[in-house]
Amino acid sequence: MADLIKIYSDNPNPKEIQRVVNILKKGGLVIYPTDTVYGLGCDITNIKALERIARIKGVKLEKANFSFICKDLSNLSDYVKQINTSTFKILKRALPGAYTFILPGSKNLPNPFKKRKTVGIRVPDNSIILSLVAVLGNPIVSTSIRDEDDILEYTTDPELILEKWDNLVDVVIDGGYGDNEASTVIDLSENEPQIIREGKGSLEIF
Repeated sequence: MADLIKIYSDNPNPKEIQRVVNILKKGGLVIYPTDTVYGLGCDITNIKALERIARIKGVKLEKANFSFICKDLSNLSDYVKQINTSTFKILKRALPGAYTFILPGSKNLPNPFKKRKTVGIRVPDNSIILSLVAVLGNPIVSTSIRDEDDILEYTTDPELILEKWDNLVDVVIDGGYGDNEASTVIDLSENEPQIIREGKGSLEIF
């Protein structure tokens, strides 16, 4: 049975943030709001938690296209090879925001992702998830929670999310209704930016 924890985005309660962080540190899985759709995530350093998410998604962990949620661009050097000035300027303009940027991965990636040449990085414009990452002290591995419904691709109501995910995760954060449009995905791992998926993030950042 998952806990439903109400946290307000305009002023996240530090006690509730710490409560969720403690669960993450113990290998818990958390569903949380972002500036786009609700996401499912865990502590990037906890292999068993990573394996749980991979099983839920029906993928091999080594091949999973999970993104890393960072609190700001200072985490980049941990997981990303040195990037050029123009790439950094794009990131600076766009983040925090509704984007996932694919960047060249470094040798410091967590063990399950060591062989990956690229990594997806997110810095959402949402104070709840950014507070979680800041207090946790390292990024959260993240994936969107999709819906099998043909009309609604993403569930936006936290209580409906709890109903569906109750036996699969440890916490659902109620941060209000989510969006039903995913992030814009941009590949910056090569010389020229490539639009992989147009979503909520505007393409006017270029």
